[in-house]
Amino acid sequence: MKKTTYYIFAVTVLLSAGCKKYLEQVPDQRTQLNTVEKVAELLTTAYPQADYATFTEAASDNAADKGTGGTLSEEINTNPFFFRDVTERAQGSPDYYWNACYSAIAAANQALDAISKADNPADYNAQKGEALVARAYNHFMLVTLYSKVYDATTASQDPGIPYVTTPEKVVNGKYERKTVAYVYEQIEKDLLEGMPLIDNTSYKVPKYHFNKAAANAFAARFYLYKKDYQKVLTYADNVFPGGNIKSNLRPWVTVYSQLTGTEMQAIYTKASETANLLLVEAPSDWARSYGRYRYGLRTDLVYSLFVFRNVTGANWVQPLYYSGGNTENWLVLKFRELFVRSSANANIGVPYTIFPLFTAEEVLFNRAEANIYLGNLAAAKQDLNDYASMRIENYSANFRITDAKLSSYYGTSDIKTALINTVLDFKQAEFIQEGMRWFDILRYNIPVTHSNVAGESETLTPTDPRRLFQLPQEVKLAGIELNPR
Repeated sequence: MKKTTYYIFAVTVLLSAGCKKYLEQVPDQRTQLNTVEKVAELLTTAYPQADYATFTEAASDNAADKGTGGTLSEEINTNPFFFRDVTERAQGSPDYYWNACYSAIAAANQALDAISKADNPADYNAQKGEALVARAYNHFMLVTLYSKVYDATTASQDPGIPYVTTPEKVVNGKYERKTVAYVYEQIEKDLLEGMPLIDNTSYKVPKYHFNKAAANAFAARFYLYKKDYQKVLTYADNVFPGGNIKSNLRPWVTVYSQLTGTEMQAIYTKASETANLLLVEAPSDWARSYGRYRYGLRTDLVYSLFVFRNVTGANWVQPLYYSGGNTENWLVLKFRELFVRSSANANIGVPYTIFPLFTAEEVLFNRAEANIYLGNLAAAKQDLNDYASMRIENYSANFRITDAKLSSYYGTSDIKTALINTVLDFKQAEFIQEGMRWFDILRYNIPVTHSNVAGESETLTPTDPRRLFQLPQEVKLAGIELNPR
């Protein structure tokens, strides 16, 4: 194999509604849920059919101002970059994601209600498990994005989000935010009740449902955010037989780096990709726009993440592209658009993008982070070295992470802190343009400074209330208080 440590290509990327009311009722046709098949079909909508990457990526330190030439300026990209509330309610906005989560929760609750009234509820155990875990996941994403990050010392006072457990009878009923602690308690309750009931054989395509691996990956993430690190290890080790994550990581060196751009777009979010644990197909412009947004991945970040050497002493194999006639429009070809026409002969329709919600890479990073806090530094280094072996061409022992490298690269004798920084750096590179960086910014109180091309800058500090995305304005009709500004 020839020695190439990063790949940069100049290409033009191939391009292959209105908002719902808050806590909208489930459509009437769903009320006749009198068979396992009908409940299972309903549960295909119990996942948030929306993306958070559009607004979380723009708000994060993965975004920089690329200027006006050949870029796309839209409010859903511009306002998060400048730490302003997004008033746009279309696909890719915080409002759209909020409503999509509650729509998915409504579907889960409708399914659970039907199961509770069935003559033979035991026949629906698999569907009950999926509904409970999906309900937990939707609420988890809501509390993560619209409330303060979980802190055991303040969670019982910090406002949460409404945890809805019954089918909606009226639009805009009265709800309470309660607290982050309460929301976490309810998430844990649903998760632990639902997980044992999950049955992979009940799904036609398990990767689009909470299969056993995805449910364990969710549990590992949940307990990481809750800082219950021993449980993180338990659930992370349950994702793959024998806790073997390495062989299920994405084959960046051996496969991905050899693909054409079109092939790369096709493979990254395939259900057959072992690393993908849970996928969702959402109405979203992300696949066509993420490389062209004005505020996004710029050359300086490309170099710092992929070209300059990391703590291993090497750099990542990373196919990179730019699009739209602007050499600042960098992107990793992770997403492919599916355009669904409104009718067979129509020229209008809805673009869809497939998003990975849980992956093998995240499970490995979560396990490594938990081991660091538990003092199992050798185990954490093993996971990080396993990851590096899949991302560095011609990997050898010379690239293994050592205490000497950690101290030198991060300028500290505190190996634990250096390892946490390694996890965060590896994750930032791996999940670039997936919106995941924002969650680590929240958890670790990382400040974000954004500058425009005129040289004006602003910093989002750890205590800035704008770190919480704003709730939709109409929730005030349901008696819910907005986030402070």
